[in-house]
Amino acid sequence: MNYYQTHELKLGGTRSYRDSIKKANVFFKPIAKRTKRQPYVRSAYFNKQKIFFNYFWRHLFDYSHKIRIERLQYLPAAIELIQKSRNNPETKENINRKGEMLHRFYGFTKEKEPFCVQIKENKRTGAKFFMSVFKGK
Repeated sequence: MNYYQTHELKLGGTRSYRDSIKKANVFFKPIAKRTKRQPYVRSAYFNKQKIFFNYFWRHLFDYSHKIRIERLQYLPAAIELIQKSRNNPETKENINRKGEMLHRFYGFTKEKEPFCVQIKENKRTGAKFFMSVFKGK
């Protein structure tokens, strides 16, 4: 497994959800403002193809406040990893849906904390979606 070393810190602050979502929105808002449609970043690994964010926010609200806070703290590092990493991910077919591939990229924050970024790819269209970021192994 190849880990990418990011230059981004985890989002700090208190352990309140309100504080975490504000800090994440300050970081995410410039990305969302670049387009009128779906926010995206371009990935170095996928030859500058777009990675869309619309599934991430829906997926995030499936969890409790504690888990949301933990995942939001890794958002800046996850975006840097997507934009700059050329390391090979762990790739496997989605067990629940045969038309999807799941890619897992691993990285370290600036504080040397491991995290994992999961990207879903639709096989038929080739569209890629940022699904989640969470504490790694």
